[in-house]
Amino acid sequence: MYLDIKEEVKHALEQNLPVVALESTIISHGMPYPQNVEMAKKCEEIIRENGAIPATIAIINGRIKVGLTEEDLNLLATSKNVAKVSRRDLAKVISTKQIGATTVASTMICANMAGIKFFVTGGIGGVHRGYEETLDVSADLDELGRTNVNVICAGAKSILDLPRTLEYLETKGVPVVGYQTDYLPQFFTRESEYKLNLRLDTPTEIAEMIKTKDELELGGGVLITNPIPEEASMDKKYIDGLIDKAINEANEKHIIGKDVTPFLLAKIVEESGGKSLEANIALVYNNAKVGAQIAKAYYSL
Repeated sequence: MYLDIKEEVKHALEQNLPVVALESTIISHGMPYPQNVEMAKKCEEIIRENGAIPATIAIINGRIKVGLTEEDLNLLATSKNVAKVSRRDLAKVISTKQIGATTVASTMICANMAGIKFFVTGGIGGVHRGYEETLDVSADLDELGRTNVNVICAGAKSILDLPRTLEYLETKGVPVVGYQTDYLPQFFTRESEYKLNLRLDTPTEIAEMIKTKDELELGGGVLITNPIPEEASMDKKYIDGLIDKAINEANEKHIIGKDVTPFLLAKIVEESGGKSLEANIALVYNNAKVGAQIAKAYYSL
């Protein structure tokens, strides 16, 4: 009813060809202009090179756009009042015809409406540090437990409480797969000390697991965690220091809710002299490649 699916994406879905969804919060809230537009275009290009069709999702003029034009991308990247849209905001942003960028949770919802099974992002949200006082848990985690879209990411953002995030996903019954790794990737760095239960080493193995999950009619998504490439990985001690500093500043300024992540990421970019932005772009490209390979493998089973 509210879906506008780009012709190329519609054709691929009708023909049972691999399609990979992309979110738009990373464009509007996650990166500065013009890197955000370059990154979005390059992601789409990488997905095509690896045998799938990209579908970036956003809310524009009361419509859920699945697959964006260049004009749409520029609008998202340069507009000042783009709403950050999670599950709770979706109906309001559509009914008031605002421009909205979709988070992991709402991209999953919209991808599922369109019939898209795979979705690539940078990192998912999770349980925030200081949870025992704030009860701040990203809606992404609940969405993974209820919506049948498989997400490829570089782990949870390292600004979060990672052990609690893994616990929460376990409670929700979400399989967390390490792609060629035994440990949870920590977004800016390849590994953390948190061991995963599942490790799979090829796109085909992951595709076979997802296919089996679908045949068993187990709802919810699979979370595939794909480490940042070796050459782009940052020093763990260094990045952890920057994160702690940024979190202290956010607390002092009483920044809460959905404003926390954009604030922390921007602060870390500033403090690292742009190094964290380079790492962020590298990990997104790597996820686009692996996500497309998994989608292609799934549709060739």
